[in-house]
Amino acid sequence: MPMKPPIILAITALLTCGALRAETAQSIDPNALSMLKRMSVTLTEAKAFSFRSGSLLEVPAKTGQLITLHSVGTVSLRRPDRIRGVFGGDAPPFDFFYDGNAVTVTAPLNKVYSTLKAPSSIDTMFAGLHEETGIRIPSSPLLMSDPYAILTRRLLSAVVVGPTRLNGVECDHLAFRSPGVNWEIWIEAGSRALPRRLAVTFTDKPGFPRTIIDFSHWNLHPWIFSSRFEFRAPKGFRETPFLSVLRDADR
Repeated sequence: MPMKPPIILAITALLTCGALRAETAQSIDPNALSMLKRMSVTLTEAKAFSFRSGSLLEVPAKTGQLITLHSVGTVSLRRPDRIRGVFGGDAPPFDFFYDGNAVTVTAPLNKVYSTLKAPSSIDTMFAGLHEETGIRIPSSPLLMSDPYAILTRRLLSAVVVGPTRLNGVECDHLAFRSPGVNWEIWIEAGSRALPRRLAVTFTDKPGFPRTIIDFSHWNLHPWIFSSRFEFRAPKGFRETPFLSVLRDADR
């Protein structure tokens, strides 16, 4: 088979890359980006906030089947370096603490906890947690200092699905694709532009597991004592390696 001259290969590569960029650009609706940006500004401008969540999480069973678990939680955040989460539901409960110096996770039913040293901001903490443990928290982009920058990174497509009503709230439904993940978000219509639902499908995982998180009871001006973010080991709790705490909580 005759070899193509290098100049032809180079031109072909340039044309192919150009066509891919053009296709991606045509797949990104600026209206979807505008709505997403408005939501990001709402969260970024809040120095602190709290919300409740209800989640459906698909996890692989030993049989290879994906099992659906339901969890509920409350999250409190204070910028730039405080998060507290309390979670329960189908899986055993666990608590999450971040105080700007360390991340601590507890499994109250098993009376165990684990602490990892952590960077001094929410953004770098989540990145470090994923690098150290492999844990990926689907809602973490919404908690960072600039959700829009995180959510639009390496974006392949963005579309406005349309207006809808979700749990009694008028929302705009948007859909996006990035490498390894397809995701949708429902954003409250009107001036607040708060996220009301996030659906994430991990296309880089076997079986394409899916997580759906509903958000409610948003408070953009909460009164939160600093002690809420600080972990003090309860009497009778023992420290154990980080990942074993999550296994004890079936997370």
